[in-house]
Amino acid sequence: MPRFILHLVTLLVILVWPAMPAFAQGQAASEIDEVARDVGRLESLRAVKTLQRIYAQYAQYGLWQDMAGLFASDGKVIWGEERISGRGAIASWLAGRSGPAGQAGALNTELIDDPLVNLSTDGRSAEGRWRGLALRGDGKGRAWMEGGVYENRYVLENGEWKIATLHYHPEYEGRYETGWSNVGQKDLPIVPYHFKTDEAGVPIPRPHGAAPVSGAPPDALSRRVAALNAEDDVRNLQHAYGYYVDRRMWDDVVDLFARDGVIELGGKVYRGQQGVHRAMEIMGPQGLRQGILNAHLPFGTVVEVMPGGREAYTRGTELAMIGDAEAGTARWKVHVFRNRFVREQGVWKVREMRVTPIMDVDYKAGWGTDPLGPKSAGLPPMPVFPRAYAPATGRASAGGRRIAAVAPLTGPMPKGERAVRAKDLADVRRRLLRSQAWDGTENVSSAYGHCLDDHQWPCMSGLFAEKGNKQSPFAGYYFGRDRIAAAATAMYGATRDPSTVMRQRIAYHWRIAPVIHVSHDGRSALLRTYLFHPNTARYDPSSGQPNTGNTIQTGMYPNDQVVLENGIWRLWTLTIDEPYMMMPHWQGGWSAARVPPPGGGMRASPLLQRYPPDLLLTDLGKREEGFAGGTGTKIDWPGILPMWFHYRNPVSGRVPERYWPDCVPCEARPDVRLTSNGYQMPPTGPSVDGLELGLSMRDEDGAGRK
Repeated sequence: MPRFILHLVTLLVILVWPAMPAFAQGQAASEIDEVARDVGRLESLRAVKTLQRIYAQYAQYGLWQDMAGLFASDGKVIWGEERISGRGAIASWLAGRSGPAGQAGALNTELIDDPLVNLSTDGRSAEGRWRGLALRGDGKGRAWMEGGVYENRYVLENGEWKIATLHYHPEYEGRYETGWSNVGQKDLPIVPYHFKTDEAGVPIPRPHGAAPVSGAPPDALSRRVAALNAEDDVRNLQHAYGYYVDRRMWDDVVDLFARDGVIELGGKVYRGQQGVHRAMEIMGPQGLRQGILNAHLPFGTVVEVMPGGREAYTRGTELAMIGDAEAGTARWKVHVFRNRFVREQGVWKVREMRVTPIMDVDYKAGWGTDPLGPKSAGLPPMPVFPRAYAPATGRASAGGRRIAAVAPLTGPMPKGERAVRAKDLADVRRRLLRSQAWDGTENVSSAYGHCLDDHQWPCMSGLFAEKGNKQSPFAGYYFGRDRIAAAATAMYGATRDPSTVMRQRIAYHWRIAPVIHVSHDGRSALLRTYLFHPNTARYDPSSGQPNTGNTIQTGMYPNDQVVLENGIWRLWTLTIDEPYMMMPHWQGGWSAARVPPPGGGMRASPLLQRYPPDLLLTDLGKREEGFAGGTGTKIDWPGILPMWFHYRNPVSGRVPERYWPDCVPCEARPDVRLTSNGYQMPPTGPSVDGLELGLSMRDEDGAGRK
């Protein structure tokens, strides 16, 4: 370039440059407002979920006034054919159907989980679908159960999220002695969905119009997104703990704790990692042998991240199904957990775990005739909510501390801050997408279970990505939406009109305790969920026959993957390992199971002849050993099926005995890997911000842990 032209360009830059910061500042201001709106909308979605979870936790202690305080000023309950309006009437109705708060020997355990929540376009209301199962007892010898589906509506009222309509659809109920069955011994309709198939993968729709002026400093937005990311990590850790407990993997449980960790069980305290190990061994020695059931299922986990982002708490309800089929013993247990977590060198660990017993009863006696067992004095602290979560009473919630309002992010910003810090917005957006991925994954996971329950095959197959694949139990994998839908039709029959179909029986697919690992770019996720599988059917208690249609079984979705495809979260691959436990009938429970005779038990699927899979389970070798339709010797409960993990220990990096990090069909079909299709592989071990760390971690004191 000639020298005079170079001088001319330099002069033009000098003349134009003073005007650029103002333009950049205005552009950054608009971008900051958009990010602030998006952050607030995700916080609202999570506030709605927390609101519903706290409703269930209040019920555990008979806090009827507090439960009613969670409703909008004109809130209502629709419970089957009943209609109740207004907080006062709702509180009276709750107390009337469940008994006085604190009634000795009473049980009011509400399991409300598996959420599918959609925010409205304007962000001021939401709709949510939940599964519900209540274990109830009046303390006077009567024990019963209620189960069904909630389709609720929520509203933002005076800056607080409230329940506008709690709409419960009863589907099964019954006395403990006989087990539950269809409500009214009638066939059951499909509960209408509040969502369309694609909407399940879009929990937060794109807003209309320009974002309102937020006045939010970028560093404040960054801190709020960091809190959302931390919430995901802590929830994963809480749920991972449950999976290790189920299998009595005590070394892995200990790895989750800080070196000065504490666990309190029913008032007795165990300190340090050796103490944690001793506390775990109360349940039995490490590992499972034939006939041992040690299921501890967490429901309604609430996570609070404290200011500063280095400390967090969880609270929820744990339903335990314990037993030894060899000895013919079985017990129900219910606990409330309230746990504290700390972040050390970017990795979250358990610091304190406090387990409060609610119920511990023999299975055969149940909670109507058997005392509920030892109970700790007092009420474990309830979470402390910011204003958007606060009960309408405006007072400290029972067992908690004073509710604090959050100061609005308004007012003038320091001069030049928008322009200077706008460069960080791209990273804030990326980290926000990682938490949006968590909720998108949870939504589409729940939707899959509901579509499957209702035999709605276009709905189910439509949840998958264009190149998605799905395992059909005891058969193999089908690739592509059309093949997935056709396999379901071949197995169970054609989809029927959801507005007219009635079912004699329903097999429920609760997909609970999600562990979701999201990629660094927030476009792909790995998902593990527990299959809690209650079943219902018509049953005549006067028949004198065991109730075989109304039982529980369990399984695992160990290696699901989810992707963001054209703005919609969709299932990329789905695998089901089952059944880990099956009740032969309600009266005997899980301990009544016996080893089936040769040729009995679960069998390979009829699909092998009707509609052969694209990839057989037998093509997967060791991965399918023990499973019906797979390889090796088939294992039926009370035998112990192998349990596979897609992740290493999230704190120590310990590799599980059965480790399969990528999708199950990926070794046989490398073309279906995420990385073969333009997606990042999320971390499968200790990680920070979606980036995997080494196999060994070092604590702040410099001591290594393998």
